[in-house]
Amino acid sequence: MKKLRIGIIGAGGIAQGRHIPAFLSLSNICEITALSDVHIERAKEVAGKYTIPGVFEDYRDLLPKVDAVCICTPNKFHAEISIAALKAGVHVLCEKPMALNAEECQAMIAASEKAGKVLAIAYHYRFMKEAQAAKKAMNEVGKPLVARVHALRRRKVPGWGVFTNRSLQGGGSLIDFGCHLLDLALWLMGNPKEIAVSGTTYHAVSKIPNQVNQWGTFDHETFDVDDHVTAYMKFENGASMLFESSWAANIKDDYANVSISGVDGGLSVFPFELYTTKNGMLVNSQAAWIPGEESPDVPQAKNFIDACLGLADLVVNPEQALQVSRIIDQIYESGGNHL
Repeated sequence: MKKLRIGIIGAGGIAQGRHIPAFLSLSNICEITALSDVHIERAKEVAGKYTIPGVFEDYRDLLPKVDAVCICTPNKFHAEISIAALKAGVHVLCEKPMALNAEECQAMIAASEKAGKVLAIAYHYRFMKEAQAAKKAMNEVGKPLVARVHALRRRKVPGWGVFTNRSLQGGGSLIDFGCHLLDLALWLMGNPKEIAVSGTTYHAVSKIPNQVNQWGTFDHETFDVDDHVTAYMKFENGASMLFESSWAANIKDDYANVSISGVDGGLSVFPFELYTTKNGMLVNSQAAWIPGEESPDVPQAKNFIDACLGLADLVVNPEQALQVSRIIDQIYESGGNHL
């Protein structure tokens, strides 16, 4: 079988830390043949490190050399590059969030449908083994009633890259970190359509001079994104969601989890637990062992490759990723004047 030729667009931390190693581990079905980055010296360095033969400064020069691309750029460029790749007949795995806003997401989907090519979004939390277990166990939860989503970090604003630049990223803790848990909760609930979304955004903590921050330093004067967000959502099936994300909350410990209460039972994802009634008792169940990979990176890459080859359906389809971006838009629009 011919190997799928993969191109990596953007040679930063997410490419080197997640996607390049994942694709390299699947060398029996794919090969990374090209890499591009606007910082050509970095591109050459990374290509040399991973023995990638093709190196380009302009991503458009990479497209004729590959069958599929993995887009690892700042959020601002996700839509532009995805659409260009799809028009060139190239499959796309785009880092999350799908784009800066829902309008751009819709343009990406239209380009995918017109080209007949795969468009996948890298919401890798769905590939975690606990998340896969939770999806299988939703039948014991029954009809979802209330989801609680927490994506909380204590004083961990990313002090590298462009994470605190609104023009390049579109937002902060919500669009960077909270989107993962939001996507996971929606997927577990069956992606019911939202009918009302309200939220509040903050960045008061990160605007204080001389920050105590665990993840490097940043300029409090130019910080213009959210570091803490709360939201409430209602869905057309009657379910609701309580949501909170942060980079810089003054809390005891980091906490990331999705819990769902349904008509028949409930569950928590991290750690995976079930809450049911049985034999007249309240029962909490924990898994002694959950099958699957310890890291979600390889399963995510393999699902993308299999989808490109027509061997599998996408675990994360673009319409679901669009819903995440649509909700993020509504949270930011209703976020108040705290930014």
